This record gives sequence, C-alpha cells and structure tokens, in this order.
Amino acid sequence: MRKEERYKGVLDWFQTHVPVAETELHYRNPYELLIAVILSAQCTDKRVNMITPALFEAFPEPEVMAASTPEVVYEYIKSVSYPNNKAKHLVGMAKMLVEDFGGKVPSEVNDLMKLPGVGRKTANVIASVVYDKPTMAVDTHVFRVANRIGLTLNSKTPLETEKELTKHIPKELIPIAHHWLILHGRYTCLARKPKCDICELKTWCKYFLTQR
Repeated sequence: MRKEERYKGVLDWFQTHVPVAETELHYRNPYELLIAVILSAQCTDKRVNMITPALFEAFPEPEVMAASTPEVVYEYIKSVSYPNNKAKHLVGMAKMLVEDFGGKVPSEVNDLMKLPGVGRKTANVIASVVYDKPTMAVDTHVFRVANRIGLTLNSKTPLETEKELTKHIPKELIPIAHHWLILHGRYTCLARKPKCDICELKTWCKYFLTQR
C-alpha cells in the first residue's frame, strides 16, 4: 500500500467517525492549559484533572504564581509524577511569563520553549490547541500509533515523527489529527496489546496487515 493511500484512508476515517477530538485536560484559558500540560508529563490526564481545580483557584494568574515559591506550589501538586521539579518549573514559567511576555502565553513554538518545563511537545500542544497552529505534538501515543499504522516508517525520534506527519497531513487537519492519534493510542492502539479486534483502521494498518 502506498503511503499516500494509507494517509488518505486513515484521515478520511477519522474525519467521518471522530469529527470532534480535543484534549482531555481541563482548562479555561491558555495559562491553565500550559500548567496542565506541564503537569501531564509522564502522568495521566485523569490525575492532573484531579489536582488542577485547587491549583487554579490558588494561582488564578501568572502574577500570583510568580510571587509564590516551589515549596508552596508543591503542596498542591505532590500527587503527580516528579512534583519537586514540576513545582520549580511552574514558578519559573510564571515568572518568565510576567517578566518577558507581559503575563500572556506566547503563540510561537520557539518562545514557548524558552519557558521552564516546556519542551517541544508541550510547546506544540499549546500552539496547536490554543492558537490553532499546524504543529504536531508527538507524545508516546502519537509516536507509537504513527509507526504502528505505517504513517511513519522507521522514525527513531519524536522529531522525525513530527516532521513526517506534518509533511503528509494537510495543514488544516494537523491540530485535530494530533488528538485523533493520541486518543486512538490511549483507548484502542494500546502499547502492550492493541485492540485490533475492534479497531476500524485495520484496512490501512501496516501492523495488522503484517500480523495476518
């Protein structure tokens, strides 16, 4: 099967059957989403959503968090993974937002990556979800699903996967395609035992076709 045919089949299926796909993190504004995505690194969205209501209430604006300390923030986030580092990142991120960006979350990936705790994946999430830019955040789900289906071939790094996906997916679909692949990996194309029996992408899936 040609790569173009595989992409078309997969994207057409998602557009027809999953016309709405969005992040499962709870947030009300760009600042809250940035916090949530930083917290979600190597942690489940479910866990993050459990702690962010109290955190957002205590630190409703970057200025409030910037005036706090990692020790104080830690008490609100101690049930997530790596809370000590994340508490430091959140306070540092808030200070930089206030000092360098006027308290506003920047829209450019390069600017976002200057913030403590923000790598390329997180920056791409914010640029895509908040500003609807054609950026593809590659987490473990996207990396696995893209390779398994055959959208990418032999990609060794998330950056290679990102470049391949953005090359072949129409720009207007990239923001939602990010969510399609994440949710497919989270609920169907599982890491250890993919649910091929219920997956409707079998027609185009390289992994399934080679298993028969």
